[in-house]
This record gives sequence, structure tokens and C-alpha cells, in this order.
Amino acid sequence: MKILIVEDEQKTGDYLKQGLSEAGFVVDLVRDGLDGMHLALTDDYDLVVLDVMLPGLDGWQVLQRIRQRGKHMPVLFLTARDQIEDRVKGLELGADDYLVKPFAFSELLARVRTLLRRGKTKEPERLQAADLELDLLRRRVTRAGKRIDLTSKEFALLELLLRRQGEVLPRSLIASQVWDMNFDSDTNVIEVAMRRLRAKIDDDFEPKLIRTLRGMGYVLEIPEPQ
Repeated sequence: MKILIVEDEQKTGDYLKQGLSEAGFVVDLVRDGLDGMHLALTDDYDLVVLDVMLPGLDGWQVLQRIRQRGKHMPVLFLTARDQIEDRVKGLELGADDYLVKPFAFSELLARVRTLLRRGKTKEPERLQAADLELDLLRRRVTRAGKRIDLTSKEFALLELLLRRQGEVLPRSLIASQVWDMNFDSDTNVIEVAMRRLRAKIDDDFEPKLIRTLRGMGYVLEIPEPQ
């Protein structure tokens, strides 16, 4: 089981990392909200332990962006903010538990194990980026509320891009996942499909979500505000 700790207090962060490592978990520790958000979005964690008061981005913003990007791993807030309004806000933003500092490590460990025992959160019914939404159950795609008709391959391609949002996906991975074939550099099937997908979901909308990284592959992500 892999846990991400986002905690800027050095003593608390080191204490948590040591304790959870000794309990048998693989633990990554970062001390900044931006670093925490980046790791949470680009790696696969079974649980995130998240402080609220952080440099870069605060914990509320980190959690919001994790959930907006379709990541559904359990999140445990660990914070000195002990007001009822703070607990309610954390839970409404999508946190799974809320523990106030100072805390007993035994209680934290019990809560961590309880969250992990629940297993993987059920698959989301929708994937979303900005105003683009993919409904997995009804096989429907909308952008800015407008229905977009996709072929089965275009739908599978968009689903892959949204599930791996923020990751650069090489052509070889796309070929194996969507077309179930080994990548052949002589074929332009991926480029053609990507052009058609962009024409439907990006050309008439802002912001543009799909980017080509020459020599590397494709990425779907929400551009940072200028």
C-alpha cells in the first residue's frame, strides 16, 4: 500500500513518514501543496494524508483539484484547524476523514487502516476536465453542455486521456490500450483519430485540452491560467 503525506511541518512530516513506514506502508512525503497535487495526479496512491495550511496551494485547493481530475483515492485531512466549519468544508470537498492535531499516532494508524480496508473506491461514473464531461454509464460526452457524438474508438481514446489526465501518453501506449495492437511507426491511425477527436471536443471550445508533445506523445490537461 502506497501513501502520500503532504505536510509542511518538518517534525510532523518526518514522524508520520517514519511511523507509517514502520507499519509496513510505502510512503512519499512532500512539504508543499503544489508538489502534493502533482504527485497525487501523476502517481497511484492508495491514500493521501493532507494538511490544510500549506505553502503553494492549501489543502482545500489540493483536494479540489485531485477530485476535479477524477482521482478517487481516499484523502485524510490532518490539520490543526478544529472548527466544525472546517471539518464540514473538508468533507464536502471530498475528504474521507478529518483528524485534528495534536493527534495520537495509534488513532491515525487506525483511521488509515480503516480507509484502506474499504478498498478501492468504486469506479467513477463520470470523468471530467474543465467543462468536458464523459458519462461512462450512458456512453455520452458533453462539452459546455453540448452533446458530442463520438465513434467507439474516439470514446475509448478520450476515456484513456481523461483517466490518465495530466500524463504524457506515448503512441505505443495509446495503440495498445485503444487499438489493442503494437505500435507501427508507419501507420498514422493514432494521428488521424486524435485530429478527429480534437475537431469534436477542442476546436470550437476554450480552453484547448489536448496537446501534442513532439516526439513524446499526447496529453489531456487543463492549462494553467496565464
